Amino acid sequence: MPASTIALRILVYSSNVQTRERVMRALGKQLAPDLPELSYVEVATGPAVVRTMDEGAIDLAILDGEAAPTGGMGIAKQLKDELAVCPPLVVLTGRPDDAWLANWSRAEAAVPHPIDPIVLGKTVLGLLRAPVR
Repeated sequence: MPASTIALRILVYSSNVQTRERVMRALGKQLAPDLPELSYVEVATGPAVVRTMDEGAIDLAILDGEAAPTGGMGIAKQLKDELAVCPPLVVLTGRPDDAWLANWSRAEAAVPHPIDPIVLGKTVLGLLRAPVR
């Protein structure tokens, strides 16, 4: 069950503004009629991701594994290790063969670049609808 019923807060992390824009454009304003609208929190640095996630109220985070200097996979592992309650994480990988690295990071899902809006949408929708663990 998502943390917020007013809007689902999605953290989008990438050091590349175009990647953040592609993610938000791919997901749009609402994934399904039975879910609340999406609200985005754009983050461009690793420390800002950790700070924002520590504050809570994020329903799902999308982390760019290709971000520099701090990649999304390392941040995903750190969040899973440090947060008592961590929302679902999606890691954007450089290529499909890098999915094993996302598994190492303990992210719930991996989606390869270039971002396919259908694949990303289905992945995020599935995680938002999944029962709380």
